[in-house]
Amino acid sequence: MIRANSRPVFGAVILLAFGLSAGRLYSQTSARSAAQRNGSAKTAKQQSANQKNANAAPAGQASVERGKYLVENVAMCTECHTPRLPNGELDHSRWLQGAEVWITPVHPDPNWAMRAPGLAGLQGFTDEQAEEVLEHGVGPNGLPIQRPMHIYHMNHEDAMSIIAYLKSLPAAYPHQ
Repeated sequence: MIRANSRPVFGAVILLAFGLSAGRLYSQTSARSAAQRNGSAKTAKQQSANQKNANAAPAGQASVERGKYLVENVAMCTECHTPRLPNGELDHSRWLQGAEVWITPVHPDPNWAMRAPGLAGLQGFTDEQAEEVLEHGVGPNGLPIQRPMHIYHMNHEDAMSIIAYLKSLPAAYPHQ
């Protein structure tokens, strides 16, 4: 049974099932809303030109913001790739700098990674290697990524947004 307060999750599942990018859907919805607010005073040609101009400058920033959302709120990369303080909280001074993996398998697993690599600045990865990890679950060495990392099969747009966000982060934070 689906309750009324679960509709956003249900909607997200439907979007993912049909391979739609939430970012693309958001952009299309925003464009329609803006067109409706502007009324019929502008021609379709003027609206198209205005949309291109409006998207030209902030497109990079929008991609970074989308990537940040996916990294921090959907994939939850920070949980493993950010070191923790002695009290267990994430160390914000070393955001996505890589960390010891704090979860262990129930049974010994030779394919279990003991350290999550640093992602900030995307050092050590080419864009193509990062795409392979995010879109196909294949590491830079050509092998499947190690557990406990999830194997994602992201669409290209979402993978590129994550790459843009990770590259926007400083590769090394000063220790405070």
